[in-house]
Amino acid sequence: MIASGHLFAPVAARAAGEAFEDLLSLPGVRIERIVSTGQATPAGQWLEQAWTEWVALLSGAAGLRFEGEARTRVLGPGDWVNIPPGVRHRVEWTLAGSPSVWLAIHAGEPPR
Repeated sequence: MIASGHLFAPVAARAAGEAFEDLLSLPGVRIERIVSTGQATPAGQWLEQAWTEWVALLSGAAGLRFEGEARTRVLGPGDWVNIPPGVRHRVEWTLAGSPSVWLAIHAGEPPR
């Protein structure tokens, strides 16, 4: 099936949670659009997965923190990060006034 869309399709100005949309899902690879509108990882919580996650910030701004690093990485449009399996990380903040649009590629992820 042929599918298409727009990476900057409208989302609510301030959603209760982040919006996740799978754009492509193949064995071992998933590409998703994530739209953040002020969300962050809850205090004291870390994200960690058993697969590689490559993320690029397409619009907005965000602070990404990795366990063991002293500083939060501030990301703007065009910045990307490759997160290897098992690396604990968290989103410290995203802009509340305008959407932060992420493109995430998950490689080696088990089927959902």
